[in-house]
Amino acid sequence: MPPKKQVKEEKLLLGRPGNNLKAGIVGLANVGKSTLFQAITKCNLGNPANFPYATIEPEEARVLVPDQRFDWLCDHYKPKSKVPANLTVYDIAGLTRGASTGAGLGNAFLSHIRAVDAIFQVVRCFDDAEIIHVEGDVDPIRDLTIINEELRTKDIEFVEKALESLRKQTARGGQSLEMKKLKEEQATVERILQWLQDGKDIRSGEWAKKEIEVINPLQLLTAKSVVYLVNLSERDYVRQKNKHLPKVAEWVKTNSPNDPIIPLSVSLEERLTQFETEAEASEELKKIGTKSALPKVIVTMRQVLGLNSFFTTGEDEVRQWTIRKGTKAPQAAGVIHTDFEKTFIQVVVYNFDLLKEFGDEAAVKSDGKVMTKGKDYVVEDGDILLIKAGAAKA
Repeated sequence: MPPKKQVKEEKLLLGRPGNNLKAGIVGLANVGKSTLFQAITKCNLGNPANFPYATIEPEEARVLVPDQRFDWLCDHYKPKSKVPANLTVYDIAGLTRGASTGAGLGNAFLSHIRAVDAIFQVVRCFDDAEIIHVEGDVDPIRDLTIINEELRTKDIEFVEKALESLRKQTARGGQSLEMKKLKEEQATVERILQWLQDGKDIRSGEWAKKEIEVINPLQLLTAKSVVYLVNLSERDYVRQKNKHLPKVAEWVKTNSPNDPIIPLSVSLEERLTQFETEAEASEELKKIGTKSALPKVIVTMRQVLGLNSFFTTGEDEVRQWTIRKGTKAPQAAGVIHTDFEKTFIQVVVYNFDLLKEFGDEAAVKSDGKVMTKGKDYVVEDGDILLIKAGAAKA
């Protein structure tokens, strides 16, 4: 008999399913969060101020995603309409020591973090006597530890409540399939609790698919992806040197392995927004010998959220769509219009890299590189799609 075909189990991602994912800017008070939010979103929302809790309710704005592929497609097709991808970003109130027990704006702050899918954690590494530090002095390792411990403490509280509820249900006993499932879930939640009590974040663990199915509904704070943004003075950012940087890198390597670290200068990014045109801002960057960190910040966040892009192209419109890695063609079609997912027939597809290599769509076709795929096709990053769907039922 021929060997059985191995079915590869799909890797389940931590966090909410879906494509419309959000990132929150988080940190202690007065580390540069609201100023960064204004610079990255190019808007006047947020409330930068030199006192704690200047931001109370989270502000929300969409950030355009820089992508050279989209720019190339627009130059190629010269469409009437250009719609780039975007990322939703929230400016969240500053955390303080004791937030997990309700200190400062603790409970509101932590509920706002629960509502986002990933975290930009801003760490202050600049000295400025005029900008108050909520802890009294600049010590990024202490600040990182405070946030880390507060988020984990709150997670322990969430998990203990979930475990208490499960124990009440399993105490009834019995041999039903439902009871077996509840006991398995209880064992998973006990493992999650022990992991947190051992001082480890959920995102750093190796979790099986069944365990992730238990973790995700809990919406745990330490399960969220993190990008560390190290806020330097303009001088330190330009020379890429700061006395705190090696310590921050070592702390992240020990406590948050694999999480990205991006140095930036919020004061420089704010100053660039004062120029009337992008050309003037670019000229200033050239003059001081550096570049803006914001494009890297946005692209990195999309990567840690597990987001990809596909394109629809033509002379009328070039549009970049956002999907989660591993999305199949019908679900990608549903991002364009929900009816397309229900009535999906097939997709005509080729990748951007092929278009750029061959120069135009006709050349890609004549070389036999255009594919027609069905419902099981997993859309790759950079795919150019033409969806074929039936008429929607009335």
